[in-house]
Amino acid sequence: MTTDSSASSLIFGGAASSPRAPLPTLPPLALYIHIPWCVRKCPYCDFNSHTASPVLPEQEYVDALLADLDEDLHAVYGREISSIFFGGGTPSLFSAEALGRLLKGVEQRIPFASDIEITLEANPGTFEQEKFVAYRQLGINRLSIGIQSFQQEKLEALGRIHNGDEAVRAAGMARQAGFDNFNLDLMHGLPGQSLDDALSDLRQAIALNPTHISWYQLTLEPNTVFWNQPPVLPEDDTLWDIQEAGQALLAEHGYAQYEVSAYAQAGRPARHNLNYWSFGDFIGIGAGAHGKLSHPDGRIVRTWKTRLPKDYLNPTKSFQAGEKSLSNDEMPFEFLMNALRLTAGVDSRLYSERTGLSLDTLAEGRREAEQSGLLQVEPSRLAATERGQLFLNDLLQQFLN
Repeated sequence: MTTDSSASSLIFGGAASSPRAPLPTLPPLALYIHIPWCVRKCPYCDFNSHTASPVLPEQEYVDALLADLDEDLHAVYGREISSIFFGGGTPSLFSAEALGRLLKGVEQRIPFASDIEITLEANPGTFEQEKFVAYRQLGINRLSIGIQSFQQEKLEALGRIHNGDEAVRAAGMARQAGFDNFNLDLMHGLPGQSLDDALSDLRQAIALNPTHISWYQLTLEPNTVFWNQPPVLPEDDTLWDIQEAGQALLAEHGYAQYEVSAYAQAGRPARHNLNYWSFGDFIGIGAGAHGKLSHPDGRIVRTWKTRLPKDYLNPTKSFQAGEKSLSNDEMPFEFLMNALRLTAGVDSRLYSERTGLSLDTLAEGRREAEQSGLLQVEPSRLAATERGQLFLNDLLQQFLN
């Protein structure tokens, strides 16, 4: 489905704006590659993931990914790729040979930045030292390891296939394979979790000295096992205590919070995610992948690909399931729901650079958000207050047309 985004004028937040201008420069371009298979589907997971068969269709899927990319090349406009992120599912189920052929095919089509960041998601239960050495030799230079917890009881409740010892070993194996930049993915607010349990997980993660920690609260999402059979989660007071104590512990050990659930050592934030949160562009290829692409005439288009792997691999079906051009009145919310996740926010000028709209289109919503204590009163930046970070949905409501 597409909509017309070329309206000549707009009333937003009570202020009239001029037509959307052609973008002065296109945003940086990233690539997201979705590999949808897992060993087993976790009960909390609402991502597009599917239980893997004994033999994965690696060759067919790589062929499809490259053909899918070919259809999006018109939106590159001479840019290079600044980052690549292999997400899933569990991308580390694929062989190094398959990923190598894919990366070579991508680089033949779009040049890589000299300092490109290439991240691969992996789970401890899929770690094989030889395979990960080969991944590093391909140019993959960052891992994101799905730990979630180091405690056996919690891992079993989450349906994870690894144990705590395997999680610890995975971090060591990543470093031995040559990865000096890796993220550990960790959840809190788990079934039956106490404050001490949560802090124990964090201390263990910190002891492994990752460059980045993603630490976020378990939420119950529709279309998951947990949604239909909800576990007993900690009380709100315990969740609050975990959040406060955990953030203090991370800061004490040099992990600065730069996004709602992202903490990094100095100079090590995830560049791929920073591009996403600052309304950069990204091509999305693979079953169910989403993309966001800007065009020089000012159009900004969100795309999504065919979701089921069997349909994605079916040559009679289209890779692209749909697209939508963002209209002027959608743009403020679309921009801010990303930018305001960053604890430091963004330079106010970025709004016009990335949307083609005048900053005046935010005027009334911005004034109301500042008065309610959710948005910082700082003309040169768009940034949530500490309270605004806690109540981000309430803050964003100020910018809905």
